[in-house]
Amino acid sequence: MSVDPIPSFSERRVWFLRGMRNAFSVPGLILATAHIGFAGLARDAGFGIVEAVFMVMAIWALPAMVVIAGAVLSGAGLVAIAFAVALSSIRLTPMVVALVPEMRGSKTSRLTLYLLSHFVAITSWVIAMDALRTVPRELRTSFYFGLGSSLVVINMIVVAVVYALAPTLPPAVMAALFLLTPMYFLTSLWGSAREAASNIAMVLGLFLGPLFHMVAPAFDLLMAGLLGGVGAYAIHRMRRSAT
Repeated sequence: MSVDPIPSFSERRVWFLRGMRNAFSVPGLILATAHIGFAGLARDAGFGIVEAVFMVMAIWALPAMVVIAGAVLSGAGLVAIAFAVALSSIRLTPMVVALVPEMRGSKTSRLTLYLLSHFVAITSWVIAMDALRTVPRELRTSFYFGLGSSLVVINMIVVAVVYALAPTLPPAVMAALFLLTPMYFLTSLWGSAREAASNIAMVLGLFLGPLFHMVAPAFDLLMAGLLGGVGAYAIHRMRRSAT
């Protein structure tokens, strides 16, 4: 039985650098623009520059970071914030389940896969699932480490720079930068929707969000997402039954 050779350090370095190169792409640029808006949101929520940058490194899921900042602005309690963040992060589980088998080689340790799973987010997942097919299996962890770590470091720098420059920017410019994050979510989610139910859920969420903010600001995101999703699913089931 043949045994796959252990990659050398130079081979791993080459594929690590190729992973880094893939971070400098159109999806990577779009993600960076979204973090520009997050820097302004974090500042308005009262987070310091160190805290904002640490959130990028430790959480590395922009929706979860936006949920935290938005919940703090609305005065939500710690339990409600933790629950909302947990719900927003559940969506990453199928991504990890799909990506890990693609990275696993015959000699890949579980610890390596556990550590690399931290870098799983929409942008890194999309780039990796497309690029890993051309990467030798035993070198895929090196490639993804280069990709994921580069995306994290780039956006840590973006948040730090924008946060530091925020006081010198005109209010109109900061307002425009602030809108980059929700526009990133709206366009990416709308464009990636495979069924009409996803778009219906988004429209319902946009409508219900302001209403719940007036009624129960501590739970506005949670309730809008929950009812919007349930409503979209009910509409989807009724349309399928009708056909």
